[in-house]
Order: sequence, then structure tokens, then C-alpha cells
Amino acid sequence: MLRCCRAGAAIAARCAPGSPRGLAMAKSKFEYVRDFEADDSVLPNCWIVVRLDGRNFHRFSEQHEFKKPNDDRALHLMTKCAQTVMQELEDIAIAYGQSDEYSFVFKKKSRWFKRRASKFMTHVVSQFSSSYVFYWKDYFKDQQLLYPPGFDGRIVLYPSNQNLKDYLSWRQADCHINNLYNTVFWMLVQRSGLTPVQAQERLRGTLAGDKNEILFSEFNINYNNEPLMYRKGTVLIWQKINEVITKKIKLPKEEEEKEVEVTRTKTKVVPLHCDIIGDQFWEEYPEILAEDS
Repeated sequence: MLRCCRAGAAIAARCAPGSPRGLAMAKSKFEYVRDFEADDSVLPNCWIVVRLDGRNFHRFSEQHEFKKPNDDRALHLMTKCAQTVMQELEDIAIAYGQSDEYSFVFKKKSRWFKRRASKFMTHVVSQFSSSYVFYWKDYFKDQQLLYPPGFDGRIVLYPSNQNLKDYLSWRQADCHINNLYNTVFWMLVQRSGLTPVQAQERLRGTLAGDKNEILFSEFNINYNNEPLMYRKGTVLIWQKINEVITKKIKLPKEEEEKEVEVTRTKTKVVPLHCDIIGDQFWEEYPEILAEDS
């Protein structure tokens, strides 16, 4: 509504009696303040990554009684919000999420909003935050949202495909490290009765092999059998999906409409739980890094 009012004011000023012919927009002596706006356009031919993180989410998860070490409701809600962002901002080629963070990768040649960093970051964070509140009740049916969540964002540019792949590999490696630690930590607290401080001391200085051994020998848990969503995080990509829908059509010489099944192809944002550190993923989905991105 505000945008319409501004447009209307500009048209009125342009058409007003005595206004100069060809005036592009309403003018005022105050417009010089626009000169203070910084040009924040990012470099061309670089992948633009917007990563957002939950603000004070340790406190948020405690007050909203998230299950430890992983809460499926929270993880699926994060993914739903990320899917909404991608559907609204179609220049995103791929996204990756884990815990309370998500990374959105904009196409290398994107000209969206003239590649202004502030537009990329504010659109992603605001769309994600509002979606988190909007879809909360769909995932936390019995848990009231006590206060609005907060997310912050940052932008990083990666000039080469290998740089981008290494970035996403870093985030997935971080997912594995954190989840392995949290899985052991909460087993020690929930099933062995250790206090959080005692569990931290028990794990101090341990390597991945040590943590795997604790899980297997003390809790009969093979970490490799844990859900992929916990261990690998979530990758969002665009895929063409065949959908079967029912339509009512009226056939020639028929008086009543009949229902028929019709198959149509749609491009959707699809979540995957897989390894993106090796080459197999990128060989299977070469269009993500295609030159026309």
C-alpha cells in the first residue's frame, strides 16, 4: 500500500498544472540525502552465499523444550522456512542447513537487485524469520511460541566452483562434528545421569573414535545408523517432479463433467540428506554449478 501511495504521489506531481514536462519523478530539496547511501553491490561472477544463524538459540531451544540432541520438529521447521525462501527468491541455486543455521547460494551470474548485498541479506533473513513464526504451529502443535525468534545473517562471496564446494563441505563437516559431540553428551546426561559439567569433562580431549566407542560400548549405539538428517544436515535443490492431479473436464457429447487424472511437471524445492563433500553429489546434479548459473 505504501509503495502504491508513493507511486501515486509521483504521478500526481508529474501531472500537476505548471509541472515541467518530462519530469521523471517528484523532486524536493531534501533528496540530496540519497547521496549518503553507500553502493554495496557485490563483485560480479562470484557465488553469493547468505548464511543465517539463530540468535541466542541455545536459550530459545531450552525455553521451548526442544528435544535433545535433535528435535525433528525444529529441524523440519527450519527446512520449511528455507524452502519458502527459495520459492520466493528463485535465483538461489542450492541451500544447506543444519541445527539453527542455513546457507543460501545465489547463482553466480545473478543480477537480482543489482547484486546489492543489503537486499540479499535482508530479504533472506526477513523471509526466513517471518516464515518461522508463521509455520511454527504446524510443527510445534502443543508448544506455544513464547517470544519471536531472532536470526542474523552474513554475506560471503566465493569466486570459484571449488571455493563454493569447499564452503559447503566445511558446513557439513561442522554438522558431523557437532552432532557426534551432542549425541554422546546427551547420552551421558540422559542415560548415565552425569551433570552437564561432568559430561563435558568426560568428553574433554576425546577424538571422534573415542566418542564412537563410548556410544557403542556404553549405549549400544552405532553412530553410523543415526538418521542422515542428523549426521549430514539438509541439502535443498531444485528438481522437476511429476505430479498427478485430478481435473474435471467435459467431454464432447457428454452432459456431465468427468474427473480425470492428469500428470504435470513442476519444479520444486526438494530436501536431500546426503553427502556433499565427495564428488558423487556434484556429478549427479551438475546443473547446480552450470556456467549459466
